Amino acid sequence: MIKQIEIILVPHKRGYHLITRELESKLPALPERGIAHFFIRHTSAALTLNEDADPAVRIDFEAFMIKLVPDGDRSFIHREEGSDDMSAHLKASLLGAAVTIPITNGRLHLGTWQGIYLCEFRNHAESRKLVVTIMGE
Repeated sequence: MIKQIEIILVPHKRGYHLITRELESKLPALPERGIAHFFIRHTSAALTLNEDADPAVRIDFEAFMIKLVPDGDRSFIHREEGSDDMSAHLKASLLGAAVTIPITNGRLHLGTWQGIYLCEFRNHAESRKLVVTIMGE
């Protein structure tokens, strides 16, 4: 069995947002076992798995990435969409556009402290679209 759906997320402010529950609420019934592949259809946002218990982790992610790839770096040639655009593209490439999670007993089989993050790198982002492919039996 293979199912594919699109999920549209409400706009989020810049930062790292735990979206696990939001995604789970929009998924169809999951197979007993399989995998769910989440793909974000944007070049200035990313998906990743990380700590879901302490909100300080998300604040630290933002602080680190700002240091690693600052907005408005004068060496960037691509500047048409604002000072946060090229840095957003680079951060999105570093973290990635997809996560794949096993499905066990009809549920996403995440670790005890794992959650799915929307990593929003733009200062004024619009809604984001995800394609979810569910494979299982």
